[in-house]
Amino acid sequence: MPTFDIVSKVDPQTFDNAMNNAKKEILNRYDFSTSKSTIEHDKKTNIITIVTEDDMRLKAIQDSIISRMTKQNLDAKSLDFGKEQYASGNMIRKEITVKEGIDKETAKKIVAKIKASGLKVQASMMDDQVRVQSKNIDDLQRVIALCKSEDFGQPLQFINMRN
Repeated sequence: MPTFDIVSKVDPQTFDNAMNNAKKEILNRYDFSTSKSTIEHDKKTNIITIVTEDDMRLKAIQDSIISRMTKQNLDAKSLDFGKEQYASGNMIRKEITVKEGIDKETAKKIVAKIKASGLKVQASMMDDQVRVQSKNIDDLQRVIALCKSEDFGQPLQFINMRN
């Protein structure tokens, strides 16, 4: 039976390249020459920590990260921007989480959308991905087109297409 998986992943090497380029861009900017801003990426937890002096610099750093991700063909929807916290002194700290995998709520929305389409396919949730099966490979391609046309709040990839 033909199947494929719907996942949400970010290539770690490409993302690391985008983060390094964003750090270099920020360090070389004139308005950050006297700044004590830091950008750290913890690869184990996939969390970016930004510490800076004011909101303007924080916004500039976020824009730099998003633009570098776009240039590396990564979707910025995979970033979950948390709230700003005031660190020691007059510093602002912000943690940005990189979303990996499809959470349960999004998976339920995807499965419901596929079932509502009326296509003769079976969609099931498996851990942090959705598996779609059908007797006809054309129906699977219609499901891919349907999922690409919808916005589920995070980037989706379609992998492991098998006959």
